[in-house]
Amino acid sequence: MSAPRGLTADEAEAWDKLAATVEPLHVGRVKPKPVAAPETVLPKKLKVQPQRVVPAPKPAPQPSKKPQNTLDSRWDRQLKSGAVQPDFTLDLHGHNLDAAYDRLMSGVTQARAMGARTILLITGKPRPVDPADRGTRRGAIRAKVLDWLAASSHHSAIAAVRRAHIRHGGEGALYIVLRRER
Repeated sequence: MSAPRGLTADEAEAWDKLAATVEPLHVGRVKPKPVAAPETVLPKKLKVQPQRVVPAPKPAPQPSKKPQNTLDSRWDRQLKSGAVQPDFTLDLHGHNLDAAYDRLMSGVTQARAMGARTILLITGKPRPVDPADRGTRRGAIRAKVLDWLAASSHHSAIAAVRRAHIRHGGEGALYIVLRRER
């Protein structure tokens, strides 16, 4: 650490002008009050009031942005083995992003109205895509599907989204498992 540099002549002159405009808070030096020696201090009896402790309110649980895993192990095993036969198939190939979004939303609405439990969603294989891409590169639809589903009015009806078995499209497709309607 270097030593402080001093004031230049201009700075010293400015400081003197400023110091001349300031009034001291205390004209004289404040004398400290005398303190009694420890031997002469008499203990005082203080009546201590118990303080009421108010517990801090617990924060409200934050809603999860990701769909929670609500499938039992039987469902997961059947999906991984390809034993589940989808009730409804939705193919988004050949669509631009806007058309794919509209097709996805109307398709999920239709599947729910039919009472379908599983939807096979064909999207194409995932590829690295810039989030701002408007569909000019391959893999753009697949990159957006999960966000679309999470932000849609259908999000509460979706129990899980899983990668499809190879016989149903593998990496190029997803299973959407819908909750049972009550």
